[in-house]
Amino acid sequence: MTHTPALPAGTLPPTPISLDFAPDAPTPLDSRFSILDRVAEGSLEPIITATAEGSTAARKYHIWTIGCQMNVADSNHVAAELEKIGYGPTNRLDDADVVVLNTCVVRQAAEEKAIGKIGSLKPWKQARPNRTIALMGCMVGVKPSPKLQAGYPYVDVFMPPSEATPLVNHLRQAEIDAEMAAIERDQLERRFRLQDDAQPAPGATWGQSIKHLALSGPAPVAAHVPIVYGCSHACTFCIIPFRRGVERSRPVAEIVGEIRGLVEQGVREVTLLGQIVDRYGYDWREGGAGLGNSATVAAHHGSADGGFDLADLLHEVHAIDGLWRIRFLTSHPNYMTRRILETVRDLPKVMPQIEVPIQAGDDVVLEQMKRGYTRGEYLALIEQIRDVLPDAAIHTDVIVGFCGENETQFEQTLQLLEQVRFDKVHLARYSPRPGTVSERRLLDDVPEAEKMRRHKLLEAQQEGISHAINLARLGETVEVLVEDEAKGKWRGRTRHNKLIHIDPPAGNPPLRGRLVEAQVTWAGPWSLQGRYIRDVSPEPMALQGAGA
Repeated sequence: MTHTPALPAGTLPPTPISLDFAPDAPTPLDSRFSILDRVAEGSLEPIITATAEGSTAARKYHIWTIGCQMNVADSNHVAAELEKIGYGPTNRLDDADVVVLNTCVVRQAAEEKAIGKIGSLKPWKQARPNRTIALMGCMVGVKPSPKLQAGYPYVDVFMPPSEATPLVNHLRQAEIDAEMAAIERDQLERRFRLQDDAQPAPGATWGQSIKHLALSGPAPVAAHVPIVYGCSHACTFCIIPFRRGVERSRPVAEIVGEIRGLVEQGVREVTLLGQIVDRYGYDWREGGAGLGNSATVAAHHGSADGGFDLADLLHEVHAIDGLWRIRFLTSHPNYMTRRILETVRDLPKVMPQIEVPIQAGDDVVLEQMKRGYTRGEYLALIEQIRDVLPDAAIHTDVIVGFCGENETQFEQTLQLLEQVRFDKVHLARYSPRPGTVSERRLLDDVPEAEKMRRHKLLEAQQEGISHAINLARLGETVEVLVEDEAKGKWRGRTRHNKLIHIDPPAGNPPLRGRLVEAQVTWAGPWSLQGRYIRDVSPEPMALQGAGA
């Protein structure tokens, strides 16, 4: 521990203490604790941690620490994590790309110093807005208060004590976003392929074996199970009715048997698939009364209507031992009934995630698409979903640049997404599919460059909305089904289908295929980061299937 000489102009106010011990050098602990006690009392200036003017790193960090020895250890941990991603230390504030303020509120004097330091950095940030300010320590606590965040809008990252991940992820935001977006695209493409291509031979049953996947890697923890083939709704842009024929619901016993077989192979979550999944069982109605679009087929609202529907199937699947989670998609607004929503609410294995495409926010465009509902009717459905499932994650699909869509009509979609604030939006630019009604009868008159512009506007807006929704989860404890391990972290999904990366617990026990609780420590638009709390799996690890 050495005294620091007077620093050049442009640094933080001179500090008499510097910590720059070599990693393997002996540390004068007694001396450090004595000085740090005096720092906490406000009798000494704060500490500048890990200073080294000789660093050749292109990007620099500067850490200002006040408080106890735990804060110093936390600052050293942050320094080590920053150096792992290519940052080097500096004493000079003007040379820094990142400044970390590690705060203490045990003594009034320490808190006042921290408040003053935060305020002094505002012009530093304004001079170069791409710089990063991170606030951590006891002033932030486990979860930053909205008042603290509102009081310092120029602070980029609010970090709990001992937690470097939020800052590292902020600095790696572009890389993380690209990686998570690729994962989501891959999942979406695989789901669409399964929906498009799943087609049993006439009279054949349809099952799945995933054991072969374990030959080149572990078998999946989650699987998709088609329950409805084809589609009888016939939106003007959709090719499915022409390729896959009319709707055919699979027998209940066949679906249940297949899922039981998947569970025996280690699957813990299934997603029930259908082009319009909430029309399951409609084709069994007498005389084919359930076939056709929403102009001719009414939604099924319960036993008074007769027949078997998605709500009934969810009860059957829910009873399967060893299955922990159930999802379903994609729904059509006209068939997402209160009966289905109440089933989701009442069955603990069914996840609170509803995927219900809007496709466009303008009534004229919706009519051109033959969607069968209006903007107002869709908004009424959203209100009903949030009435029955207040905490549900709602996803949607949107097509931009459909035939004849003008700027005003596009802005209706933009406004609707801002009003509803979906957790996730799957965006697509309209492209005519050969043989569809829109390809044969409507004019694809929106230029490709304009479609791209609209797509980017919606994408940017939704990124902000998704980020805000995810930030509200900071500090929460969430249940996660762990699916795999990537880059030293366990990766899985929450009940709301949020992708989350979890720091491994002590000893790094195998968590794949386990249900765990984690505390959210960082949130981006496409994913979360969390700290492992405990395993909450319904079955002991030794009793799980071989594929888990």
